[in-house]
Amino acid sequence: MLFSAGTLLALTVLAPFASTAPPPFTPEGGIGLNTTPVYAPLSDFDFQSINLALNQEWIELDLFHHGLAQFSDEEFEAAGLDAEDRYLIQFMAEQEVGHATALSNILGPNAAKPCNYSYPFTDVRSFVDFCQKLTRWGESGVYGFLEHLDSRPAANILLQSITTEARQQMAFRQFEGLFPMPEWFIPGITQSMAWTLLSNYIVSCPAENPRIEWQNFPALNIENNPSVNDQNLSPGISSNVTALSSPGQELSLTWDSPGKTTGYDGLYTTNTTAGDPQFVAWISQLNTTYTPLTDINGNSGKTTQPGGNIFGDGTAPLINSTIFIVITDADIFVTPANMSKINEHIVAGPAVYQSG
Repeated sequence: MLFSAGTLLALTVLAPFASTAPPPFTPEGGIGLNTTPVYAPLSDFDFQSINLALNQEWIELDLFHHGLAQFSDEEFEAAGLDAEDRYLIQFMAEQEVGHATALSNILGPNAAKPCNYSYPFTDVRSFVDFCQKLTRWGESGVYGFLEHLDSRPAANILLQSITTEARQQMAFRQFEGLFPMPEWFIPGITQSMAWTLLSNYIVSCPAENPRIEWQNFPALNIENNPSVNDQNLSPGISSNVTALSSPGQELSLTWDSPGKTTGYDGLYTTNTTAGDPQFVAWISQLNTTYTPLTDINGNSGKTTQPGGNIFGDGTAPLINSTIFIVITDADIFVTPANMSKINEHIVAGPAVYQSG
């Protein structure tokens, strides 16, 4: 194509103006707005956090398939879950394929592969209840570290996957007949808390899987944990169900001493850096609330569920839904953004508490 001298002159004059035009107005601040995103770990903290999240995705993928295979259509129907509900669980498994693929791509060739798992359920209702609890600690486990990742692009991918998991957790609550979302905020927990919960169900892994470098705390058991399966509820989109527990309710607790083998292939040992047990920390909503640990006798004790509301009278109760408790040696002040400060004070836990 031929251009006249006048056209070439016009292009020459206009080009600088086109390249120097100001961008659309954007308020000052923000992170990573003018850089090319790199979807890869930028630190060992990143790698180990995402590696833990990947192991969580793998167990969810296996769990959903396992439950569908273990129980017959008739057993699901007897629990009130029809073919449409079973397909939703199957689709959740397909979602986990996507999540595991995305996180594996971030981690690269050293990404963990699927492992062999062991599950505690014996019927459809206990399968659904285990799914509801496991997806909650998977969700909360990512919330606890997401904002601390060095790689903000990787955090973006994790955010988009964990919001899907939040929907899964709510769906399992609906399958149980619970009110789908009784809280105002979802709590975050630390990587070591999530790994302590997850490690109990991983039996063996491929030898090439990278070691999970988070602390395993001694196990904590709530002897009288409220159970949704005692309520004879039916699945539903929304059920205005009374909370399963209430302020002042006494909990009977037992816990392990450190030094117990846990996790896959016998490669991990529980440990703690804390002193003597004194408090129970309730990690729920935006708050970590402490109650005294009483009647301590060796590795057992009691406490009572606290009351209170998030922002004072007329707002949501502090304790509701599927939350976490740990035994600590001190009642240190922590917020959602510095939850890891509590790790060094944990004697045992977390345990999942089914408040509502």
